[in-house]
Amino acid sequence: MIWLIGNKGMLGQELSNILLQSDIKFFGTDREVDIRNPATLRAYSAGKSIDWIINCSAYTAVDKAEEEEDIARSINALGAGNIAQVANEIGATMIHISTDYVFNGGGSKPYLESDSVDPQSAYGRTKAEGEALVATLCPQHFIVRTAWLYGKYGPNFVTTMLKLMKEKTSISVVNDQYGTPTWAYDLAMVIFSIVTINSDKYGIYHFTNAGETTWFEFAVDIQCFGRELGLLNQGCKVLSITSSQYPSKVQRPAWSVLSKEKIIKDLGVTPPEWKTSLKLYLMGIKYS
Repeated sequence: MIWLIGNKGMLGQELSNILLQSDIKFFGTDREVDIRNPATLRAYSAGKSIDWIINCSAYTAVDKAEEEEDIARSINALGAGNIAQVANEIGATMIHISTDYVFNGGGSKPYLESDSVDPQSAYGRTKAEGEALVATLCPQHFIVRTAWLYGKYGPNFVTTMLKLMKEKTSISVVNDQYGTPTWAYDLAMVIFSIVTINSDKYGIYHFTNAGETTWFEFAVDIQCFGRELGLLNQGCKVLSITSSQYPSKVQRPAWSVLSKEKIIKDLGVTPPEWKTSLKLYLMGIKYS
């Protein structure tokens, strides 16, 4: 039995759909079960035979977290720790989703799982603290770091770009931040795979789609595929700018590329190329 926490978020809904199509029994919760309250978690899990707890819940408002770090910490760190403690108490394996923001973004080669964390934002700090609590409180854990997530459930960069490209004659996108777009469906399939093979190769793993790009190049490909599939018609210039030309409360990572060598080697995961997944996602929008 799986307990999926955060089942109404972007990733949680993707994973719910996959689990519904499988023979694996699961139940999902969202805000109705407060992860900030250990007693609530214990009460909800009582009497249930739970083998896996998958935590897809998170405070992800990166800019707002600068003003609400305590609130972000209560969910991303303390909440994750509460789940880990309950998972350990009932003998369940925990899968916890984390982020590239735990690094400082100053790298030049793909980050390894063993690289030191050095978060530069409130969001990153709270996620790094959550990782540490999960690892300490639940030895049977998988921490999966990801980046640049998009999908059909909830706001994300792809849907924002499509909307702006329909409404405006030009848009400006930063071209000096590097990373890898990740389709939420692909990440959900990785989580599903970990469960179905009943892996016991616990630890931290990185997963994004394969390859690397910039936000600007990502936007250009969204437009290219969008036109090809008939999702976009009118012309819209995509202009390249620097991060300094795009004011933000948060210093976003200049380098967010994560190495996938460990997850490929240890779990047999083959990350799809990011452009392939983007096109499949856009085709899904077209034919939905």
